[in-house]
Amino acid sequence: MAAGVCAVLGLGLIGGAAAGSWLIGGSDDDPAARNAYTVGQEAWHSVPVDSLFPRTVKGEGAGPGGADRVWTRLAVAPDSDCATALDPLLAKTLRTVGCAHVLRATYRDATASNVTTVGLVFTEADSAAMRALSARFAGEHLDRRTDLLPRTYPVKGTPAASFGARQRASWSVHVLTEIPVVAFAVSGFADGRTTASPQPAAQAMASGATTPAAQAGLGHEAKGLADRVERALRTRVADLTEQPR
Repeated sequence: MAAGVCAVLGLGLIGGAAAGSWLIGGSDDDPAARNAYTVGQEAWHSVPVDSLFPRTVKGEGAGPGGADRVWTRLAVAPDSDCATALDPLLAKTLRTVGCAHVLRATYRDATASNVTTVGLVFTEADSAAMRALSARFAGEHLDRRTDLLPRTYPVKGTPAASFGARQRASWSVHVLTEIPVVAFAVSGFADGRTTASPQPAAQAMASGATTPAAQAGLGHEAKGLADRVERALRTRVADLTEQPR
C-alpha cells in the first residue's frame, strides 16, 4: 500500500514538472537559442568594451576592390538609450523589440580621411520578435531609408570632431536574429564636408556607383566595420553560451 502511494506521488510530480515545462517554454523551444538570447541581452555590460569595440580593427579585403582596411578607435560613447543614439523614426521602429541599451564607438581609417560610428542596439525581444523585425526591414527596405539613419558620435580633438548629422554619407543597419541585437554603422568624411544625399552601404558598394560616398569607399567603411564588430559580438556570445554553468 505504501509503495502504491509512492508510485502515485512520483507520477504526479513527474506530470507536474512536465506541465510546468510546457507552460514555461514549449517542447519545441531550443534551449541553446534561449541561452544565446539571455547572454546576448546581458552582453552590453558583461563583455569588456575592448572586446566589443577593439582599439584596432583589421578588415582584410573590406575595402573597394578587396583592399585591406584598418580602423583605429577614437572613443567609446557612454551607454545610451535609443532616443539619444538614434534618429527619432529609427528609435520608434526599434521600439517594437524593446530597445534597452545602445553602445557606440567612433573609428577613423588608416589615412584619417574617413570616420565611422559603429553601434550595437541591445533589445529585450525574443527570437520571434527579432525575426519579425528582420523580415520587416527586408520587406519594406527600411535599411535604405534616409530617415532611419543612426546618429554619429563626434569626438572632440580628433578627426571625428565635426562628424555630425549633416556629415553622414553612408550607413548600414542589420537586425540579428540569433541574438537580440541590431548592429549599425554610419560613415562620413573627416574634413567635415556635408552630404546632401546619404547612400546606403549596399548601394555605395555596388559596381559602377559614382556618388561621392561610393568613390570614397564610405559604403565599404560602414559595412566592413559593422560586420567585424557584429562578428566579434557573435563569437563572444557563443563562447559564453558554451561555457559550463
